[in-house]
Amino acid sequence: MPSLETLLAVIVATALFAYMPGPSTLYAAAQTIARGRRGGWMAALGIHLGGYVHVVAAAFGLAVLFSLVPVLYTVLKIAGAGYLIWLGIRLILSKNAVDVHSGEFTAKSPRKAFYESMIVEVLNPKTAIFYVAFLPQFTELSAALPVWAQLLILGTIVNVMFSSADVLCVLLADRVVTLFKESPSANRVAERIGGGLLALLGLNLALNRQ
Repeated sequence: MPSLETLLAVIVATALFAYMPGPSTLYAAAQTIARGRRGGWMAALGIHLGGYVHVVAAAFGLAVLFSLVPVLYTVLKIAGAGYLIWLGIRLILSKNAVDVHSGEFTAKSPRKAFYESMIVEVLNPKTAIFYVAFLPQFTELSAALPVWAQLLILGTIVNVMFSSADVLCVLLADRVVTLFKESPSANRVAERIGGGLLALLGLNLALNRQ
């Protein structure tokens, strides 16, 4: 088990990254605006579970492939950005009906937010690179646990911290959504805003050279 000092250092350092506006927090907010509170919660859950794919990859060295095969990073980056753009355009052009009394979309929509969010997170190579670059800084070769086990523990803590920021964004975005509940036209505007945010986020990821 990592020492208490190491755990505190990880929590403080992660908080600095997690609570700065970033792709996952903006994505969770966009899904909340477009699909309502349940959609936001399911999006946050999808991002969280997708994050564990990167935690396991970092722990067992799979993400090192990005340094050995640079084209793999580019392919995943373009695929993830393209998927975000496609989701955004689909929301903008969607004609799904909304229940203005409940303020929620159809029951299927939040489930789709969950699956889409998990795919977006898994296809984000920057998340993998972050875990590979960040987590080893807090491991100790002399610790009782092997390095891969330390990475799994630390990665879980980091993932939970990032998800707490996503949850905060869902709560804040839900406050905005409540303003649109009584108006069908306002609901449509909210859906388009959410779709536009997703598309812009995808374009930013695609055009970012890092």
